[in-house]
Amino acid sequence: MTTPTQLADQLSTTTLLRFATAGSVDDGKSTLVGRLLHDSKSVLTDQLEAVEHASRNRGQEAPDLALLTDGLRAEREQGITIDVAYRYFATPRRRFILADTPGHVQYTRNMVTGASTAELAVVLVDARNGVVEQTRRHAAVAALLRVPHVVLAVNKMDLVDYAEPVFAAIAEEFTAYAASLGVPEITAIPISALAGDNVVEPSAHMDWYGGPTVLEHLETVPVSHDLTGCHARFPVQYVIRPQTAEHPDYRGYAGQIAAGVFRVGESVTVLPSGRTSTVAGIDLLGDSVDIAWAPQSVTLRLADDIDVSRGDLIAPADDAPAVTQDVEATVCHVADQPLTVGQRVLLKHTTRTVKAIVKDIPSRLTLDDLSQHPAPGRLVANDIGRVVVRTAEPLALDAYADSRRTGSFLLIDPADGTTLTAGMAGASFAAAAEPEAAADDDAEWDF
Repeated sequence: MTTPTQLADQLSTTTLLRFATAGSVDDGKSTLVGRLLHDSKSVLTDQLEAVEHASRNRGQEAPDLALLTDGLRAEREQGITIDVAYRYFATPRRRFILADTPGHVQYTRNMVTGASTAELAVVLVDARNGVVEQTRRHAAVAALLRVPHVVLAVNKMDLVDYAEPVFAAIAEEFTAYAASLGVPEITAIPISALAGDNVVEPSAHMDWYGGPTVLEHLETVPVSHDLTGCHARFPVQYVIRPQTAEHPDYRGYAGQIAAGVFRVGESVTVLPSGRTSTVAGIDLLGDSVDIAWAPQSVTLRLADDIDVSRGDLIAPADDAPAVTQDVEATVCHVADQPLTVGQRVLLKHTTRTVKAIVKDIPSRLTLDDLSQHPAPGRLVANDIGRVVVRTAEPLALDAYADSRRTGSFLLIDPADGTTLTAGMAGASFAAAAEPEAAADDDAEWDF
């Protein structure tokens, strides 16, 4: 039996994978998640007993594993997922943070929330229905958010007699669509979440399939958390100025390194002012170090006494992002109130928040066929479109394709602080992936 100490040692040496599930209503997302948790022995006894009790109250003989993730009362009553349900579990090979997202069109914004930090998306398809509009919608959202790995889980194979041609046709259609959006890696797996086929254990009913189970793929998919090769970026969160007898002249700039590496002696630029200096020191957990990297939280000390405040961005002098007041981006509108041309908003980018105005909404994207609806005038909840925003102050903004951290932003209602829109600067979709190079594209993604 594994002791708590041994388990802690195992977890400290395993990697972390953040992934999200998506699919149409009744495709079986919550059942798949419940099956993953149950068959990987990640469900506590009292949780399983509560699910069994709730299932009996609904007249079901077997426990409904979907109840492990559908936590809201309305979700359990309707048998659907409404909110994003986060679950944490681990196997000896890897730790997982899972976001189970809703399937209804009106909850597309919830998928954007769940997939925004995901390195992998599991898109479910009902084998009886094939690729439907919501399937294409979720594939497009994953592509917009630059999720590097997508798994197509063709569910309910037991209801189509585990027929290989059914799976092959769905996999071919989805793969062609997702590849056209620039998704670099697509893996198709035939499953039955209800029966457990190819979820954790290989299926005895599909000997024609020789690929991995869902859990095996999740445990082995290559995931890089190495941000040291990315453009170095340090958003300043707080200025430390103790002015004590012990530290009379100390001035440090605290924050979390968003990407890349910073070294003592390196020439840096402070944006948006454009002033340059040299890294005189780096403080980490009370000690001085010569080098620091993402995602460490550190305090940088500069050689020159220049004006630096919260919201400024420190970057290498020879690799600084462009500064602009005109932001062109793809956005997903998440608020119930519409976003309109001429609307005054706040734009939050890393630790910087500035006043802005929506200058133009050139188009709204129709995700079922990727057509552009020109000049819609406004975006309503769950709409995805292109916007042009003019900010009152300059921003040091990367393209989202280069960095998911410093290329993203939020538009906020200045009246009540409500989040209106999630934005991704730059082009909408990546260039279509070359089939023979798809497996080698991980280096293009920034995490």
